[in-house]
Amino acid sequence: MLRISKKLMFAIEAVLDIAYNAGTEPVQSGEITRRQGIPKRYLEQVLQQLVRDGVLAGVRGPRGGYRLARERRRITLGEIVRVVRSMETASDPIEEPAGSILGHKVVRPLWGELQEETMKQLDTITIEDLCMRARAAGVESETEDRIDFTI
Repeated sequence: MLRISKKLMFAIEAVLDIAYNAGTEPVQSGEITRRQGIPKRYLEQVLQQLVRDGVLAGVRGPRGGYRLARERRRITLGEIVRVVRSMETASDPIEEPAGSILGHKVVRPLWGELQEETMKQLDTITIEDLCMRARAAGVESETEDRIDFTI
């Protein structure tokens, strides 16, 4: 079931922070914690999963951290939602066998359709879109270098 969990909000905020504040150097998790107030215990777990799933790239070393694995315009909210949902252990009530005939024939199919439509919408919203919203809202970036390209 699609729900906005703390982990999901932290993941979206962390990816947006990396995109919005990244310059030429990777963004360290401590910087994200400082700017966003995301508890480090949640943040590291989410960042590592986003690296494994190809949303972020991890850079090792004393000046290491995280950067986007692709351009901002190629990473969608739907992708981040799928990564976080794969981490969550709670079962989806739609998939549980128990329930009434009305639930199985009417409510669950409707809920599935709504979830599918929501995911389609989230697949159209990119990190670039969120960066533009942040600029329009007057959110300051910690870097003046907002170049976003891949060679």
